[in-house]
Amino acid sequence: MSKKIVLAGGSGFLGNALAGFLMDKGYEVVILTRGTSRDDHPIRHVHWDGATPGNWTHEISGSHAVINFTGKSVNCLYTQKNKDEIIRSRLDSVRVLTDAILTSAHPPQAFVQAGSLAIFGDTEQECDESAPHGTGFSVNVCQLWEKAFFDRDLPQTRKVMLRIGFALGRNGGALEPLAKLASLRLGGTVGTGNQYISWLHVDDLNEMFWFAIQNEAISGILNATGPQPVTNREFMKTLRKVLNKGWAPPTPAPFVWLGAYLVMRTDPSLALTGRNCVPAKLVENGFTFAHTDLEEALRDLLV
Repeated sequence: MSKKIVLAGGSGFLGNALAGFLMDKGYEVVILTRGTSRDDHPIRHVHWDGATPGNWTHEISGSHAVINFTGKSVNCLYTQKNKDEIIRSRLDSVRVLTDAILTSAHPPQAFVQAGSLAIFGDTEQECDESAPHGTGFSVNVCQLWEKAFFDRDLPQTRKVMLRIGFALGRNGGALEPLAKLASLRLGGTVGTGNQYISWLHVDDLNEMFWFAIQNEAISGILNATGPQPVTNREFMKTLRKVLNKGWAPPTPAPFVWLGAYLVMRTDPSLALTGRNCVPAKLVENGFTFAHTDLEEALRDLLV
């Protein structure tokens, strides 16, 4: 019988990518979803609300690992209502999954939480896992999130938090809107262009999750990003090159603010801030990257 891995909130872009990867490795995959329960063979979808116990808790006992992707997208306007939901969705899911693991007859050997590099704030200084945290709403969310995840002890279950960078994948995710802009010759530098993008290929991210699940020596916080972060200016220039597009006009910060609020309906800080992060602990523990060159990674995904 294949080992079962439960992906909580795994219906999104990263969850679906990981589900396919794990099935190729021979795992049984169960996705906890706010949608209706269904058996889309070979993946089973089981309903949950991300906050309260229910029939879904039976999937936890006997599973090999639980991976939590749950959380309202930060790609929105930061109204008070949205801020509250961003925080609540993260803390509620961590709490109820921890409860389920603690009360399961056969708890999983690993609980992996998908977190965020946003905890470092907006900085051009290189950040490994021990770097100081930044300030602002996104940083506060990450701090509350990590505290909730690590505060309660799970005697039989390893905990790993992957602070995920700018994950590049096919047919969706963070890369898709940028590729569309570049294809329309609108992929110029955003703001100053000096803000860093800590990018990684989705294939490497999938391997990181597997690395965290399989390696019993791994626990705690890992920066889940590639080893070669680049500035926004360099990223957009490389993207245009891969798509065979020439120069594109830059988008000054005031226009980013207007476009974010009026057109994209999202917070402009997502485009105007960045962080220069490196995966020190993954490298120390022998993780090997398949994609370290941005141009090669973009060609693999887009060409």
